[in-house]
Amino acid sequence: MNMTMDNAMTTFPCRPVETEMPLHDTEVAIIGAGPAGAVAAAMLAEAGHRVVVIEAAHFPRFSIGESLLPQCLMDLETAGLADVVSDAGYQMKNGARFVRGDARVDIDFQDKSSEGTGQAWQVERADFDQRLIEAACERGAEVHFGQRVTAFDRQTGVPVLTICNEQDHYWRLRARFVLDASGLAQVLGRLENTLEETHLTPRQALFTHLSLTPEACREHGFDRTKIQIGLHPKANVWYWVIPFANGRASTGFVGASEELSQLTTSATDVSQRFQACFNAFNELGDWLDPATPHRDVAALGGYSRNVTTLTGPGYAILGNAGEFLDPIFSSGVTIAVRSACLAVPLVRAQLEGRVVDWQEEFERPLRHGIDTFRAFVDAWYDGRLPAIIFHPEPPAYLRRMISAVLAGYAWDDDNPFVNQPRQHLDTLAQLCGHAA
Repeated sequence: MNMTMDNAMTTFPCRPVETEMPLHDTEVAIIGAGPAGAVAAAMLAEAGHRVVVIEAAHFPRFSIGESLLPQCLMDLETAGLADVVSDAGYQMKNGARFVRGDARVDIDFQDKSSEGTGQAWQVERADFDQRLIEAACERGAEVHFGQRVTAFDRQTGVPVLTICNEQDHYWRLRARFVLDASGLAQVLGRLENTLEETHLTPRQALFTHLSLTPEACREHGFDRTKIQIGLHPKANVWYWVIPFANGRASTGFVGASEELSQLTTSATDVSQRFQACFNAFNELGDWLDPATPHRDVAALGGYSRNVTTLTGPGYAILGNAGEFLDPIFSSGVTIAVRSACLAVPLVRAQLEGRVVDWQEEFERPLRHGIDTFRAFVDAWYDGRLPAIIFHPEPPAYLRRMISAVLAGYAWDDDNPFVNQPRQHLDTLAQLCGHAA
Protein backbone atom coordinates (compact mmCIF):
# COMPACT_ATOMS: atom_id res chain seq x y z
CA MET A 1 0.00 0.00 0.00
CA ASN A 2 1.75 3.13 -1.25
CA MET A 3 0.41 5.69 1.22
CA THR A 4 2.28 8.77 2.41
CA MET A 5 0.94 10.83 5.31
CA ASP A 6 1.22 14.58 4.78
CA ASN A 7 -1.21 17.31 5.72
CA ALA A 8 -0.22 19.63 2.88
CA MET A 9 -1.14 19.28 -0.75
CA THR A 10 2.00 18.96 -2.84
CA THR A 11 2.45 21.05 -5.97
CA PHE A 12 5.35 20.74 -8.34
CA PRO A 13 6.25 21.55 -11.95
CA CYS A 14 5.98 18.83 -14.57
CA ARG A 15 8.28 19.43 -17.52
CA PRO A 16 8.43 17.30 -20.65
CA VAL A 17 11.34 14.89 -20.85
CA GLU A 18 12.90 13.23 -23.88
CA THR A 19 13.78 9.86 -22.36
CA GLU A 20 11.41 6.97 -22.90
CA MET A 21 8.84 6.70 -20.13
CA PRO A 22 8.15 3.39 -18.36
CA LEU A 23 4.79 1.88 -19.34
CA HIS A 24 2.65 -0.03 -16.83
CA ASP A 25 -0.66 -1.80 -17.33
CA THR A 26 -3.81 -2.12 -15.27
CA GLU A 27 -7.46 -2.89 -15.84
CA VAL A 28 -8.85 0.32 -14.36
CA ALA A 29 -7.04 3.60 -13.73
CA ILE A 30 -8.72 6.08 -11.38
CA ILE A 31 -7.69 9.74 -11.21
CA GLY A 32 -8.30 11.02 -7.68
CA ALA A 33 -8.57 9.32 -4.28
CA GLY A 34 -11.47 11.34 -2.85
CA PRO A 35 -14.86 9.75 -2.10
CA ALA A 36 -15.79 9.00 -5.72
CA GLY A 37 -12.41 7.51 -6.57
CA ALA A 38 -12.05 5.61 -3.29
CA VAL A 39 -15.52 4.05 -3.50
CA ALA A 40 -15.03 3.03 -7.13
CA ALA A 41 -11.58 1.60 -6.33
CA ALA A 42 -12.89 -0.36 -3.34
CA MET A 43 -15.78 -1.86 -5.31
CA LEU A 44 -13.67 -2.78 -8.32
CA ALA A 45 -10.80 -4.21 -6.26
CA GLU A 46 -13.24 -6.21 -4.14
CA ALA A 47 -14.58 -7.72 -7.38
CA GLY A 48 -11.07 -8.85 -8.30
CA HIS A 49 -10.06 -6.19 -10.81
CA ARG A 50 -6.62 -4.60 -10.96
CA VAL A 51 -7.04 -0.95 -9.97
CA VAL A 52 -4.48 1.85 -9.85
CA VAL A 53 -5.41 5.20 -8.27
CA ILE A 54 -3.40 8.35 -9.05
CA GLU A 55 -3.79 11.18 -6.50
CA ALA A 56 -2.06 14.57 -6.70
CA ALA A 57 -2.23 15.32 -2.96
CA HIS A 58 -0.97 13.47 0.10
CA PHE A 59 -3.57 12.12 2.51
CA PRO A 60 -4.89 12.99 4.98
CA ARG A 61 -5.73 16.40 3.53
CA PHE A 62 -8.35 19.00 4.36
CA SER A 63 -11.53 19.37 2.32
CA ILE A 64 -14.91 20.96 2.82
CA GLY A 65 -18.12 19.06 2.14
CA GLU A 66 -18.32 17.72 5.68
CA SER A 67 -22.04 17.05 6.15
CA LEU A 68 -23.15 13.74 4.64
CA LEU A 69 -26.70 12.93 3.54
CA PRO A 70 -28.71 9.76 4.27
CA GLN A 71 -28.73 8.80 0.57
CA CYS A 72 -24.93 8.76 0.71
CA LEU A 73 -25.02 6.21 3.53
CA MET A 74 -27.33 4.00 1.49
CA ASP A 75 -24.86 4.07 -1.40
CA LEU A 76 -21.91 3.42 0.92
CA GLU A 77 -23.80 0.36 2.14
CA THR A 78 -24.21 -0.77 -1.47
CA ALA A 79 -20.45 -0.35 -1.88
CA GLY A 80 -19.77 -2.44 1.23
CA LEU A 81 -18.28 0.56 3.05
CA ALA A 82 -20.99 1.50 5.53
CA ASP A 83 -19.09 0.00 8.49
CA VAL A 84 -15.97 1.99 7.59
CA VAL A 85 -17.97 5.14 8.30
CA SER A 86 -20.25 3.97 11.10
CA ASP A 87 -17.29 2.67 13.15
CA ALA A 88 -15.42 5.99 12.98
CA GLY A 89 -17.19 7.72 15.88
CA TYR A 90 -18.52 10.64 13.82
CA GLN A 91 -21.26 13.01 14.97
CA MET A 92 -24.64 11.57 14.05
CA LYS A 93 -26.88 13.78 11.88
CA ASN A 94 -30.65 13.42 11.51
CA GLY A 95 -31.66 16.61 9.75
CA ALA A 96 -31.15 20.30 9.15
CA ARG A 97 -32.11 23.38 11.13
CA PHE A 98 -32.83 26.51 9.09
CA VAL A 99 -32.45 29.88 10.80
CA ARG A 100 -33.57 33.32 9.62
CA GLY A 101 -33.61 36.02 12.27
CA ASP A 102 -35.70 34.66 15.13
CA ALA A 103 -37.28 31.91 13.01
CA ARG A 104 -36.15 28.32 13.49
CA VAL A 105 -37.35 25.45 11.28
CA ASP A 106 -36.21 21.84 11.69
CA ILE A 107 -36.25 19.42 8.79
CA ASP A 108 -36.29 15.86 10.14
CA PHE A 109 -34.72 13.37 7.73
CA GLN A 110 -36.57 10.56 9.50
CA ASP A 111 -39.87 12.16 8.46
CA LYS A 112 -39.58 11.91 4.68
CA SER A 113 -41.50 10.44 1.78
CA SER A 114 -38.67 8.30 0.36
CA GLU A 115 -37.65 4.92 1.73
CA GLY A 116 -34.20 4.54 3.25
CA THR A 117 -32.34 5.66 6.31
CA GLY A 118 -32.94 9.07 7.83
CA GLN A 119 -29.53 9.18 9.49
CA ALA A 120 -26.20 10.51 8.28
CA TRP A 121 -22.91 11.74 9.74
CA GLN A 122 -20.98 14.98 10.11
CA VAL A 123 -17.37 14.18 9.19
CA GLU A 124 -14.00 15.86 9.05
CA ARG A 125 -13.09 15.06 5.50
CA ALA A 126 -9.39 14.50 6.15
CA ASP A 127 -10.33 11.51 8.29
CA PHE A 128 -13.33 10.38 6.23
CA ASP A 129 -11.47 10.38 2.91
CA GLN A 130 -8.48 8.66 4.51
CA ARG A 131 -10.66 5.84 5.82
CA LEU A 132 -12.28 5.30 2.42
CA ILE A 133 -9.04 5.11 0.47
CA GLU A 134 -7.48 2.85 3.12
CA ALA A 135 -10.48 0.54 2.68
CA ALA A 136 -9.82 0.50 -1.06
CA CYS A 137 -6.16 -0.38 -0.41
CA GLU A 138 -7.19 -3.19 1.94
CA ARG A 139 -9.30 -4.62 -0.87
CA GLY A 140 -6.34 -4.61 -3.22
CA ALA A 141 -6.28 -1.22 -4.95
CA GLU A 142 -2.86 0.31 -5.64
CA VAL A 143 -2.67 4.02 -4.76
CA HIS A 144 0.04 6.52 -5.75
CA PHE A 145 -0.02 9.84 -3.87
CA GLY A 146 1.78 13.03 -4.88
CA GLN A 147 1.49 12.25 -8.59
CA ARG A 148 -0.34 14.11 -11.33
CA VAL A 149 -1.88 13.07 -14.62
CA THR A 150 -0.49 15.40 -17.29
CA ALA A 151 -1.76 13.80 -20.52
CA PHE A 152 -4.45 11.42 -21.75
CA ASP A 153 -4.02 9.48 -24.99
CA ARG A 154 -6.82 7.33 -26.39
CA GLN A 155 -5.81 7.43 -30.04
CA THR A 156 -4.92 3.73 -30.13
CA GLY A 157 -8.27 2.73 -28.62
CA VAL A 158 -6.62 1.87 -25.30
CA PRO A 159 -6.44 4.77 -22.83
CA VAL A 160 -2.94 5.77 -21.68
CA LEU A 161 -2.26 8.28 -18.91
CA THR A 162 1.00 10.17 -18.62
CA ILE A 163 1.89 10.72 -14.97
CA CYS A 164 4.47 12.96 -13.31
CA ASN A 165 5.78 12.36 -9.79
CA GLU A 166 7.35 14.78 -7.34
CA GLN A 167 10.84 14.04 -8.60
CA ASP A 168 9.77 15.25 -12.05
CA HIS A 169 9.91 11.71 -13.41
CA TYR A 170 7.29 10.62 -15.91
CA TRP A 171 5.69 7.25 -16.42
CA ARG A 172 2.71 5.98 -18.38
CA LEU A 173 -0.23 3.91 -17.26
CA ARG A 174 -2.21 1.95 -19.84
CA ALA A 175 -5.69 0.91 -18.72
CA ARG A 176 -8.66 -0.82 -20.22
CA PHE A 177 -10.83 1.89 -18.66
CA VAL A 178 -10.26 5.22 -16.89
CA LEU A 179 -12.42 6.87 -14.24
CA ASP A 180 -11.83 10.56 -13.55
CA ALA A 181 -12.60 11.34 -9.91
CA SER A 182 -10.26 14.35 -9.71
CA GLY A 183 -12.84 16.71 -8.19
CA LEU A 184 -12.56 20.41 -8.96
CA ALA A 185 -9.27 19.78 -10.78
CA GLN A 186 -11.38 18.23 -13.58
CA VAL A 187 -8.39 16.50 -15.14
CA LEU A 188 -10.07 14.82 -18.11
CA GLY A 189 -12.44 17.72 -18.69
CA ARG A 190 -9.41 19.95 -19.17
CA LEU A 191 -7.38 17.47 -21.20
CA GLU A 192 -10.35 16.54 -23.39
CA ASN A 193 -11.49 20.18 -23.70
CA THR A 194 -15.03 19.44 -22.50
CA LEU A 195 -15.29 22.06 -19.74
CA GLU A 196 -18.54 24.01 -19.87
CA GLU A 197 -19.72 27.23 -18.28
CA THR A 198 -22.23 26.71 -15.48
CA HIS A 199 -25.35 28.85 -15.38
CA LEU A 200 -25.07 29.29 -11.60
CA THR A 201 -24.11 32.73 -10.31
CA PRO A 202 -20.44 32.81 -9.22
CA ARG A 203 -20.25 32.75 -5.44
CA GLN A 204 -17.56 32.64 -2.78
CA ALA A 205 -17.26 30.67 0.44
CA LEU A 206 -15.31 31.78 3.53
CA PHE A 207 -14.75 29.00 6.07
CA THR A 208 -12.79 27.62 9.01
CA HIS A 209 -13.23 25.32 12.03
CA LEU A 210 -14.30 26.88 15.35
CA SER A 211 -14.98 25.56 18.84
CA LEU A 212 -18.57 25.15 19.97
CA THR A 213 -18.98 26.99 23.26
CA PRO A 214 -19.86 24.69 26.21
CA GLU A 215 -23.14 26.51 26.74
CA ALA A 216 -24.27 26.24 23.10
CA CYS A 217 -26.23 23.01 23.36
CA ARG A 218 -27.34 23.46 26.94
CA GLU A 219 -28.50 27.09 27.07
CA HIS A 220 -29.10 28.22 23.50
CA GLY A 221 -30.92 25.29 21.98
CA PHE A 222 -28.14 24.28 19.62
CA ASP A 223 -28.88 20.83 18.18
CA ARG A 224 -25.66 18.93 17.47
CA THR A 225 -27.56 16.31 15.45
CA LYS A 226 -28.41 18.81 12.71
CA ILE A 227 -26.49 20.96 10.31
CA GLN A 228 -27.41 24.58 11.01
CA ILE A 229 -28.11 26.72 7.93
CA GLY A 230 -28.72 30.41 8.53
CA LEU A 231 -30.01 32.93 6.01
CA HIS A 232 -29.39 36.65 6.40
CA PRO A 233 -32.73 38.53 6.47
CA LYS A 234 -31.49 41.23 4.07
CA ALA A 235 -28.37 40.14 2.17
CA ASN A 236 -28.54 36.93 0.14
CA VAL A 237 -25.78 35.40 2.28
CA TRP A 238 -26.08 32.19 4.25
CA TYR A 239 -23.92 30.28 6.71
CA TRP A 240 -23.35 26.67 7.63
CA VAL A 241 -22.45 25.27 11.05
CA ILE A 242 -21.55 21.58 10.98
CA PRO A 243 -20.88 20.17 14.46
CA PHE A 244 -18.25 17.45 14.84
CA ALA A 245 -17.90 14.85 17.57
CA ASN A 246 -14.75 16.53 18.94
CA GLY A 247 -16.51 19.73 20.06
CA ARG A 248 -15.54 21.72 16.98
CA ALA A 249 -17.69 22.87 14.10
CA SER A 250 -17.07 23.66 10.46
CA THR A 251 -18.35 27.18 9.89
CA GLY A 252 -18.66 28.96 6.57
CA PHE A 253 -20.39 31.82 4.79
CA VAL A 254 -21.51 31.79 1.15
CA GLY A 255 -22.70 34.53 -1.15
CA ALA A 256 -22.07 36.36 -4.38
CA SER A 257 -19.29 38.97 -4.12
CA GLU A 258 -21.68 41.94 -4.11
CA GLU A 259 -23.82 40.29 -1.42
CA LEU A 260 -20.86 39.44 0.80
CA SER A 261 -19.55 42.98 0.39
CA GLN A 262 -22.71 44.29 2.09
CA LEU A 263 -21.53 42.55 5.26
CA THR A 264 -17.76 43.08 4.89
CA THR A 265 -17.41 46.69 3.72
CA SER A 266 -14.48 47.58 6.03
CA ALA A 267 -12.69 44.22 5.94
CA THR A 268 -9.25 44.14 4.31
CA ASP A 269 -8.34 40.43 4.40
CA VAL A 270 -10.08 37.07 4.43
CA SER A 271 -10.02 36.71 8.23
CA GLN A 272 -11.62 40.11 8.70
CA ARG A 273 -14.22 39.32 6.07
CA PHE A 274 -15.05 36.09 7.89
CA GLN A 275 -15.35 37.94 11.21
CA ALA A 276 -17.60 40.59 9.65
CA CYS A 277 -19.90 37.87 8.33
CA PHE A 278 -19.84 36.18 11.74
CA ASN A 279 -20.88 39.43 13.43
CA ALA A 280 -23.81 39.83 11.02
CA PHE A 281 -25.59 36.80 12.53
CA ASN A 282 -26.36 37.33 16.22
CA GLU A 283 -26.99 33.67 17.03
CA LEU A 284 -23.49 32.56 16.01
CA GLY A 285 -21.95 34.28 19.02
CA ASP A 286 -24.12 32.13 21.29
CA TRP A 287 -22.82 28.93 19.71
CA LEU A 288 -19.25 29.46 18.56
CA ASP A 289 -15.95 30.93 19.72
CA PRO A 290 -14.44 32.87 16.79
CA ALA A 291 -11.36 33.97 18.75
CA THR A 292 -9.40 30.75 18.32
CA PRO A 293 -10.05 29.14 14.91
CA HIS A 294 -8.57 25.69 14.49
CA ARG A 295 -7.73 26.38 10.85
CA ASP A 296 -6.73 29.49 8.98
CA VAL A 297 -9.76 31.08 7.39
CA ALA A 298 -9.86 30.10 3.73
CA ALA A 299 -11.76 31.39 0.71
CA LEU A 300 -13.00 29.44 -2.27
CA GLY A 301 -14.64 31.14 -5.23
CA GLY A 302 -15.92 30.17 -8.63
CA TYR A 303 -16.39 26.61 -7.47
CA SER A 304 -19.38 25.64 -9.65
CA ARG A 305 -18.25 23.27 -12.42
CA ASN A 306 -19.66 21.39 -15.41
CA VAL A 307 -18.56 19.44 -18.47
CA THR A 308 -20.33 18.83 -21.78
CA THR A 309 -20.24 15.06 -21.31
CA LEU A 310 -19.55 12.63 -18.48
CA THR A 311 -18.43 9.84 -20.80
CA GLY A 312 -16.11 9.26 -23.73
CA PRO A 313 -14.19 6.45 -25.42
CA GLY A 314 -12.58 4.48 -22.63
CA TYR A 315 -13.49 6.79 -19.76
CA ALA A 316 -16.21 8.14 -17.48
CA ILE A 317 -16.21 11.13 -15.14
CA LEU A 318 -17.34 10.84 -11.53
CA GLY A 319 -18.56 13.29 -8.91
CA ASN A 320 -17.27 16.85 -8.80
CA ALA A 321 -14.93 16.20 -11.73
CA GLY A 322 -18.06 16.30 -13.85
CA GLU A 323 -20.31 18.78 -12.11
CA PHE A 324 -20.32 20.63 -8.81
CA LEU A 325 -23.24 22.86 -7.88
CA ASP A 326 -22.97 24.64 -4.54
CA PRO A 327 -22.27 23.91 -0.85
CA ILE A 328 -25.93 24.41 0.08
CA PHE A 329 -27.68 21.08 0.78
CA SER A 330 -24.35 19.19 0.98
CA SER A 331 -24.90 17.37 -2.30
CA GLY A 332 -21.23 17.00 -3.35
CA VAL A 333 -20.24 13.78 -1.58
CA THR A 334 -23.66 12.24 -2.22
CA ILE A 335 -23.33 12.81 -5.97
CA ALA A 336 -19.73 11.55 -5.87
CA VAL A 337 -20.61 8.26 -4.17
CA ARG A 338 -23.74 7.77 -6.27
CA SER A 339 -21.69 8.28 -9.46
CA ALA A 340 -19.22 5.59 -8.36
CA CYS A 341 -22.02 3.15 -7.57
CA LEU A 342 -23.58 3.76 -10.99
CA ALA A 343 -20.29 3.49 -12.87
CA VAL A 344 -18.73 0.38 -11.32
CA PRO A 345 -21.22 -2.23 -12.63
CA LEU A 346 -20.88 -0.70 -16.10
CA VAL A 347 -17.08 -0.76 -15.95
CA ARG A 348 -17.21 -4.42 -14.98
CA ALA A 349 -19.63 -5.19 -17.81
CA GLN A 350 -17.39 -3.44 -20.32
CA LEU A 351 -14.32 -5.30 -19.06
CA GLU A 352 -16.24 -8.52 -19.62
CA GLY A 353 -16.84 -7.55 -23.24
CA ARG A 354 -20.48 -6.56 -22.97
CA VAL A 355 -21.84 -3.51 -24.78
CA VAL A 356 -22.55 -0.61 -22.43
CA ASP A 357 -24.60 2.46 -23.30
CA TRP A 358 -22.81 4.89 -20.99
CA GLN A 359 -25.03 7.79 -21.99
CA GLU A 360 -28.24 5.98 -21.15
CA GLU A 361 -27.09 3.85 -18.23
CA PHE A 362 -24.74 6.30 -16.48
CA GLU A 363 -24.93 9.92 -17.60
CA ARG A 364 -28.68 10.25 -17.95
CA PRO A 365 -29.60 8.80 -14.51
CA LEU A 366 -26.75 10.60 -12.75
CA ARG A 367 -27.64 13.96 -14.33
CA HIS A 368 -31.27 13.41 -13.34
CA GLY A 369 -30.40 13.55 -9.65
CA ILE A 370 -27.98 16.43 -10.18
CA ASP A 371 -30.74 18.36 -11.95
CA THR A 372 -32.99 17.82 -8.94
CA PHE A 373 -30.35 19.29 -6.64
CA ARG A 374 -29.80 22.15 -9.12
CA ALA A 375 -33.50 23.03 -9.06
CA PHE A 376 -33.34 23.24 -5.26
CA VAL A 377 -30.13 25.32 -5.36
CA ASP A 378 -31.79 27.77 -7.76
CA ALA A 379 -34.89 27.91 -5.57
CA TRP A 380 -32.77 28.61 -2.49
CA TYR A 381 -31.04 31.62 -4.00
CA ASP A 382 -34.08 33.14 -5.71
CA GLY A 383 -36.15 32.96 -2.52
CA ARG A 384 -38.68 30.28 -3.47
CA LEU A 385 -37.29 27.60 -1.17
CA PRO A 386 -36.90 29.89 1.88
CA ALA A 387 -40.54 30.92 1.35
CA ILE A 388 -41.50 27.24 1.49
CA ILE A 389 -39.23 26.29 4.40
CA PHE A 390 -40.16 29.24 6.62
CA HIS A 391 -43.90 29.09 5.89
CA PRO A 392 -45.64 28.76 9.27
CA GLU A 393 -48.10 26.02 8.29
CA PRO A 394 -46.79 23.84 5.45
CA PRO A 395 -48.83 20.71 4.63
CA ALA A 396 -47.17 17.72 6.26
CA TYR A 397 -47.12 15.56 3.12
CA LEU A 398 -45.36 18.30 1.14
CA ARG A 399 -42.83 18.84 3.90
CA ARG A 400 -42.05 15.11 3.81
CA MET A 401 -41.35 15.32 0.07
CA ILE A 402 -39.05 18.32 0.56
CA SER A 403 -37.33 16.51 3.43
CA ALA A 404 -36.65 13.51 1.17
CA VAL A 405 -34.79 15.65 -1.39
CA LEU A 406 -32.82 17.47 1.31
CA ALA A 407 -31.88 14.03 2.68
CA GLY A 408 -30.32 13.31 -0.70
CA TYR A 409 -33.01 11.08 -2.24
CA ALA A 410 -32.79 13.05 -5.47
CA TRP A 411 -33.23 9.95 -7.67
CA ASP A 412 -36.61 8.87 -6.22
CA ASP A 413 -39.02 9.48 -9.11
CA ASP A 414 -42.00 8.62 -6.91
CA ASN A 415 -41.41 12.05 -5.36
CA PRO A 416 -42.99 14.82 -7.48
CA PHE A 417 -40.19 17.17 -6.34
CA VAL A 418 -37.74 14.79 -8.05
CA ASN A 419 -39.86 13.97 -11.09
CA GLN A 420 -40.64 17.62 -11.92
CA PRO A 421 -38.78 19.68 -9.32
CA ARG A 422 -39.03 23.13 -10.90
CA GLN A 423 -42.73 22.92 -11.61
CA HIS A 424 -43.60 21.78 -8.10
CA LEU A 425 -41.24 24.23 -6.41
CA ASP A 426 -42.79 27.07 -8.43
CA THR A 427 -46.33 26.05 -7.52
CA LEU A 428 -45.61 25.50 -3.83
CA ALA A 429 -43.64 28.76 -3.51
CA GLN A 430 -46.54 30.70 -4.97
CA LEU A 431 -48.93 29.04 -2.55
CA CYS A 432 -46.56 30.09 0.26
CA GLY A 433 -46.77 33.71 -0.87
CA HIS A 434 -43.60 34.04 -2.92
CA ALA A 435 -44.04 36.43 -5.84
CA ALA A 436 -43.04 34.92 -9.17
